[in-house]
Amino acid sequence: MKPRESAAFIASVSKDVKLNPVGIKRVASEIVQAIVSHEFEPNNMMIHSYPLPVTEDTSSIEWMFVADALNFSFWALEENAHYSVELRGKKYTGYMALCAAITKAQEAGIPITNPKYYANVTKETVNEIFMSNSGEPIPLLEQRWIILQECGKIINDKFEGEFCNCVRQSGNSAQKLLDLIVSNFPSFRDEGVIEGERVSFYKRAQILVADIWSAFKGKGLGSFSDIDTITMFADYRVPQTLVHFGAMEYSEKLNKLLSTNHTFTNGDREEMEIRGCGRIDQGRVKISICGF
Repeated sequence: MKPRESAAFIASVSKDVKLNPVGIKRVASEIVQAIVSHEFEPNNMMIHSYPLPVTEDTSSIEWMFVADALNFSFWALEENAHYSVELRGKKYTGYMALCAAITKAQEAGIPITNPKYYANVTKETVNEIFMSNSGEPIPLLEQRWIILQECGKIINDKFEGEFCNCVRQSGNSAQKLLDLIVSNFPSFRDEGVIEGERVSFYKRAQILVADIWSAFKGKGLGSFSDIDTITMFADYRVPQTLVHFGAMEYSEKLNKLLSTNHTFTNGDREEMEIRGCGRIDQGRVKISICGF
């Protein structure tokens, strides 16, 4: 099942997560008020605040591919233990710290966004490039190094050494690009099994498509006639926000697990229910906003 159908299926069989229509309307109302008051500007997309020079050329696409290939697991239980990187006197944390590290490497003359380079990059070099301000390695260093090498080799073998050639093959279709990404790059294949059915999320793959569309402002290589088919993607904070506003509710069992900082394994039923229901909830918030 594709992400949208997967989310609907997960919500229909969910045992520990449920949606609350009243809370959904509350979230929609808050967003509408923020837009009306100009507290939130929908056109000021997050991509344009990334620590990189966003330009409408292929260099941005290669940059975003590396960033989104490594966009996972920055969570820290302790507030002062977040992964952080400083760039041009500004400190970034989490995913933005990863972005800062990539740009910092480029400014130092390291071709970290060139597949020919990172296909053969050493683990030691990856550690140096993404080292935290505290001197600690980036979380899951080994996995990130393996993914970088794997992605680089695939791009060199299948797309003539440039990920932008994969984008060109999509024919300006967001869904075709999504299919190309998940079918060619195993690390982007974000799937699981629930109630005997294989479901998909494709979070990072969809983020990559959306980032390209945003960076190019829907033009040129970022012109996708079906961009509205890309679903919303929940990061760590989105489910927390939905629960805070009462748009999503957890069972007593799940609340107890979360209160003890239980770490779920990728593919655990509870994890998939949170992600799937969170995606459906976001979609319903969008519909509610359109109804105001």
